Parts: sequence; structure tokens; C-alpha cells
Amino acid sequence: MTSRISLAQRSAASLAVCLTVLASGGMLRAQEDTTAPVYRMPAPELVALVDQPITPAVSISPDQEQMLFMHIPGLMTIEDLAQPELRIAGMRINPRTNGPSRARYYVRLVLRPVAGGSQVPITGLPDKPKLGGVRWSPDASHFAFTNTVDDGIELWVAETASGAARRLTGPRLNAARGTPYYWLPDGKSLAVRLVPAGRGAFPGRSEVPAGPVIQENLGRVAPARTYQDLLKNPDDEALFEHHLLAQVALVDVESGSVREIGPAGLINRAQPSPDGQFLLVQAVHRPFSYLVPASRFPSRTDVWDLDGSTVATIAEQPLADNVPTGFGAVPTGKRSISWRADADATLYWVEAQDGGDPRADAEERDRVYTLAAPFDAEPEPLASLGLRYAGVMWGDDGLALVTEIWFSSREMRTWIVRPGVPEAEPRLLFERSMEDSYNNPGSPVMMDTPAGTSVLLTADGGNTLYLVGEGASPEGNRPFLDRLNVTTGQTERLWRSEAPYYERPVDLLGGGVDRMFTRRESVTEPPDYFIRDLTNGQLTQLTEFEHPTPQLADVKKELIRYKRSDGVDLTATLYLPADHKESDGPLPVLMWAYPTEYKSADLAGQLTDSPYRFVRVSYWGALPMLTQGWAVLDDPSLPIIGEGDEEPNDTFVDQLVAGAQAAVDEMVRRGVGDPDRMAIGGHSYGAFMTGNLLAHSDLFRTGIARSGAYNRSLTPFGFQREERTFWEAPEIYFAMSPFMHADDVDEPILMIHGEADNNSGTFPLQSRRFYNALKGHGATARLVMLPLESHGYSARESILHMLWEEQQWLKRWVEDAPRRMPAATTTDEAP
Repeated sequence: MTSRISLAQRSAASLAVCLTVLASGGMLRAQEDTTAPVYRMPAPELVALVDQPITPAVSISPDQEQMLFMHIPGLMTIEDLAQPELRIAGMRINPRTNGPSRARYYVRLVLRPVAGGSQVPITGLPDKPKLGGVRWSPDASHFAFTNTVDDGIELWVAETASGAARRLTGPRLNAARGTPYYWLPDGKSLAVRLVPAGRGAFPGRSEVPAGPVIQENLGRVAPARTYQDLLKNPDDEALFEHHLLAQVALVDVESGSVREIGPAGLINRAQPSPDGQFLLVQAVHRPFSYLVPASRFPSRTDVWDLDGSTVATIAEQPLADNVPTGFGAVPTGKRSISWRADADATLYWVEAQDGGDPRADAEERDRVYTLAAPFDAEPEPLASLGLRYAGVMWGDDGLALVTEIWFSSREMRTWIVRPGVPEAEPRLLFERSMEDSYNNPGSPVMMDTPAGTSVLLTADGGNTLYLVGEGASPEGNRPFLDRLNVTTGQTERLWRSEAPYYERPVDLLGGGVDRMFTRRESVTEPPDYFIRDLTNGQLTQLTEFEHPTPQLADVKKELIRYKRSDGVDLTATLYLPADHKESDGPLPVLMWAYPTEYKSADLAGQLTDSPYRFVRVSYWGALPMLTQGWAVLDDPSLPIIGEGDEEPNDTFVDQLVAGAQAAVDEMVRRGVGDPDRMAIGGHSYGAFMTGNLLAHSDLFRTGIARSGAYNRSLTPFGFQREERTFWEAPEIYFAMSPFMHADDVDEPILMIHGEADNNSGTFPLQSRRFYNALKGHGATARLVMLPLESHGYSARESILHMLWEEQQWLKRWVEDAPRRMPAATTTDEAP
């Protein structure tokens, strides 16, 4: 009876709301209760943004002859989000399907030859498919994908030549963690992880606890950052084991036969070697932890043969709950274990030489090792690194590129190594600051191998590499293609994007540099795919996607530059409604921002966007307010700089306010913005920023803070890019926390937060406690908790309601609010 009455009450409230919504864009009469627990609809033009068509995703086959278009449906519904969800060990699992919860999916697949011709829809698919995990076979003759049904995840395969698809397995894939399947290099079979046939249903949680949950630490130093969705009790541990339990099997593409190999275990990886003779198998095991996610649980890494027998045990890692804090901190022992992409069956991994502690003094931080089949010899050192390992790109025995970084100094170095000559000294290729976009040389172009791996594309016997980059410059991003001489380090520019387009290379055709796939767009033209012939400049268009919001095609966009009071260069993107004229006078302005830390004032002012990117008016940020006659200043620079021995956050508040002041002043100087009608907003760290700006300045009439963290003492072992702990810098944690300054917030603030936020640190409790503090001091505040939503919101109902809240709030506290009195001035002169 109680639940029926509650449902009836909610229905009545919904009806009351619907009856009182005016036709002019969903605006509500003043007497209506806007706190009723119902989903609201914003203005029709905002609804149109939410329901705009989604451009299909595109995948190019390894042989570069086919394009696969993957069509995405509209947004999820709140009913989709209400499906069962387990939140355990830092993961979110749908217990019915044994896969990730809330995963987006494709509903239609279409092939089209790159050279031109008719589209080929993929046939044989089930009704109402939910497709994902698309992977091409190495020879491009097939591609595999998954289909999610009510009780599990199936494995399917489609033939490229005919477009015919068929199911390979029943709903048995175990996709709870990690990639559930890999192609073997021959393209004739796949290595998969299955739910064991005899696993059965989970017996259920114990209603009567066996006893208290006890944790104990006997003097062992084990700091941990804040994580969501951790194990809490023995029932969670049993659930984790139940859903992670996996059986490795080989599936034949032609016959669909399934051959199970090896013992079942908590296996999250079973990856074939490039020669197809072995599997690299990683599994976690007890003891589990209630303080860190599954990625830190004890693990064992083995090499199996294709019969499931263990050939070699490569690593046994203990529980990693005592990793030091700091962004250069790593576990001790073997990590980043994987196959060399350019060899038949050779493993590589990294081992810390400084105890994994970035605060320890050490000349050598990391060492890279390799070990070839049959895996019974001593591993060979490949590279000794003075910074922390950040990745390797393989070419052949004569060439590989190893990159190292150091967060605190922002250093980045790339070394040339010769895997076939271990005694050869590494040679420095690139060295720069990670913050220095203008001197970013780009990333090497890779090529697919017959085994399905990816290696460096080279020419001239390995002496030439090709680089693709964003091409950041004072005039904006201009993507490029360069030729690099490995011996001399000299580069030659082969191509560069030209105004008024933003065009970036996607791939080189045929292993050469005469032709390349590109993705091109302009301010008014949505991104499309092209083939560009570099010998004659000819451009062949491959796709012609429709403008998703033609009603907003004439929105005005300008990349602007201005300075902070201390001389730091700043940038932002200014958007104006299409019908705005200078004679109309200043507009209300919504700024949407996200602060960023830097170690260099010069590098903080670099421009890292393009004035020629397509204006995609998404529902997510601030651009929807263009439909309501507002100006939008998107991503204004808010650099937080700490040069030398200073840390950026030492003066966080002062620099934040100075950056916001500069943006406000620039809007006023241009005559675009009304200084009395400015609003600030942001998501996540941008919400944290919003709370601070309202507490420490009077620049804005109101703020919108979505899914933020406001009390830094609740993230005591570091947050964002702050490496110091609360106990090392309590004054910094206090000064940066809007919660600690709730009594200084004297402008209205709208807070929105997902009730199921899974982001580290932004617990829903953060918004609830900040709202309580604001309310306790008499502030004007509104807290909206979105049911079932995570850090990013997914359901159509939630996003429409979010836009309604923002539209109503800005109208109430900016558009319709009385103008503020000008600040009093003083003078030493007598009247």
C-alpha cells in the first residue's frame, strides 16, 4: 500500500508540473513547487540539442580497403540506468550479463569500400542488437564484435566480403574486467574468456552477518588515495570472485567450435603472442583489500601454450596497498608486462629501481627488460631510465622508442634503443617539457603487421620515421605530417593543415607518404573523412555526415587572447548567438572552465586549440545557453603556476581569481559581456573552481557546480595534481577547500551531482556536506542529486533535467535579477 501511494503521489506531482509548464520553452510559473521529485523538460531548443543525431563511429580495416560505420542510438533512458549494478573492487558490473554496466552500444553496422561503391549493411544480426567491442581480424577478412542480451554477452563475427554476420558463442563471454577476446594472428580463431559452464548463480548475500568487518595495520606504511566502489565485506569478496571467475577458450571462426583450455581463475587477460603460439595470462587472487581497487590486488602472470599448460611464470605480484603517494609512484616488481609487437614471442616489462618512490634519491628510476621464448633464460636489460617509464613503441631489432617522464618537473624524454643489440647505448631523440605544446614533435606513425600488432612505420632501412602532431602554435593548432631522419634528428615537413580548415591525418595509405586518410572540418562543416594525395594535392571525400544542429550553424566563434594582471598570456573560445550584432550591446555571459596546473608561466600561455574546429553545440557544457541569447566563454585559461621550488597550489586562490578577473575584464572590454550579468560554471574540478570563485570573489552573479569535491580533507593523500598529503600541507588543503569558506559564499550556487558518482574523490557526500554548510550560513543554494547517475550523466531524462535546472537558475539569478549596486569608491581628495 505504501509504495502505491508513493507512486500515485509522484504521478500527481508530475501531472501538476505538466499542467503548469508554459508553451514558451518550459518556463514555470512562479507559484509552482520546483523541488517536487520529478524530471523536468527545458526549452524546446534545448531538447533538440539533446536529441540531435549522433555521428557514427568509423573504423578502417587493417588492409585500408574498408570503412566500417558503427551507428550509435540516442541517449540511454533512466530505465536503462535502473538495471542491476554491482559496485565492487573499483568496478561496476551488470550481474545479469557479467559485463560492464551502462556500456554504450551500436545498433547498426555498415561497410563501405574506401575506393568507393555501395554501402553493405551487416546482415544476420538479431532484433534490437546491442553491439560493441569491434575488432578486425589481422587479414581484414572478418571482424568480430559482441552482442549484449538480457542474460549475458555473445561473441559474433562478420565476413567482410559479404557482410554476413553469425553468432559464435552463446551469452557466455566474461567481460567483467579487461578485454574479453583477442584474435589469434592467423585470423582463424579467437582467444576468449568465458563464464565457466558450471559456475551457477550467486547464492546471494547473507542477511545475518557472521561478525564484524575488521581491518588492521601493524605499523606498515600504506597510504591510499580515495577510491569509489571498494569491497566492504565478505559478501562483496564472494561476489567479486563469482563474477571475475573466467575460463579461457579458443573459438574457431569457421565452425564455431569452442575448446576450453587451462584452469578457470580470476583471469582478466589472455592475450596471444604475435606468433600465435602462446597466451599471456594474468589473474588476480586473494588476499583482497578494502582500501584499493582490483588493479592493486595480488596477481600472477603466466605464459600458457595453446593447450592451457603453463610454460613459465613471469611474475607474482603481492597486494599493492603500500605504494607511495605521488604521481611518479609505482609498485615494486614487474609491471607493464606485455608482448613485443615486432617479435614472434618476446615479453617485455618494467621494474622500478627506486622502490617505486618518487621522493627517494636515485639516478636510475626504472629498467626495461625483455625475455624471449622459451622464457627460461635470464631477462635482458633493454633500457635504464633516469625518469619514470611512460611507454615503448616497437619497430624491429634495430629500432624501438622508449619514453620516460617525471611529473614534478614535467620532463619528457624519448630514447632510441636497439633491441637486437642490448649492449648498444640508448640515444636521445626528443627532450621537452610535457607542458610545451609548441615544441611537441608529434607521435610516430604506426603500421599494422600481419600478426595484428602495431609497429613503427619506417623507410630507408629504418633510418626514417614519420611523425603526426597537433601542430600547436601561436596561430592555433595546425596538424602536420613530418619525415624524421633518425640518425641526424632532422625533420622535413611534408604537409600541414591550412586555414580555414582543421584537418588531421588519420593514417598513411599503402605504407608510404603519397596518400593519407584525413579527418577534415571547419567552423561550419562537420568532420568528414577524406583521402589526400600529397603528390598533387587532390582531395577525395569519403563521407558526408549531416550537420547535427543546422539550426545553430551560424553561431559565431572566435579564439581570443588576453593577459592576466601579472602578464601571463591567456586564451579562450568566445561564442556568440548567430543573430547577435554589436549594436545590441553586451550580453549575459556564462563562462565554463577547468583550472590547470603548470610549472612554467611561459608554457601556460601557449595556445592549444584551433579557430577552425567545427562548432558542435553539445548539451554537456555551456554552449546550450547560446540558444537562450547568452554569450559563452568556453575554456578560458585558468593556469595555476608554480615555478622552480614553488608548487602551483601554493597560491591557487590568488591565481584562480586573477585568471577569472582577466576573463571578465576582457568580456567587458570587447563590449560583449555585461559585468553585472556574469555566471561561472564547471564540472568536476571545474565545480571545485566554481565554489572557490564564489567564496573568494564577487565577479559572478551566480555559479553552476556539477559533480565536484569541495572539502579537500576528504581526499587527504592528494588530489588532482597535488602530490602533497594533508598532513604535509594542511594550510593548502584548508585554503583550497570551498567547504572551509562556506561562510564567504554570498552568491547563489546551483549544485548538481550524480547519486552514483564513481570518480575518485568526488563522492556524492561532497556536495551534500557543502550544501549543508551553505544552508547553515544562510547562503542561496540548490542541490540536485540525479538518481542512478555516475560522474558523467547518461540518461536522457537526467540530461534534460540538468538543462532545465541550469536554464531556470540562470534566468532567475542573472536575467531576471535586479542589478547590483556599484561598489563604493573612496578618495583622499576633499569634495
